Amino acid sequence: MAYIPLEKLMKVKNGSLFKLVIAAAARANELIQGASPLVQSHAKKLSVTALEEIASGKVRYEEIKPKTKNLPV
Repeated sequence: MAYIPLEKLMKVKNGSLFKLVIAAAARANELIQGASPLVQSHAKKLSVTALEEIASGKVRYEEIKPKTKNLPV
């Protein structure tokens, strides 16, 4: 099993572990569906490959804030 330090995964200041897990799960699903890995990995599990991609900086996640609408009161 590959060990990836959390410091490598949480490069974003004030980053959220929850958002990191969601991003890794989304990337692992892409890999399961046939996407090509962006890094060379010896891992058997695609979830580990997704984490390695995030640690290497090949995959990033970005928070998109919803637009607020001015609703009548």
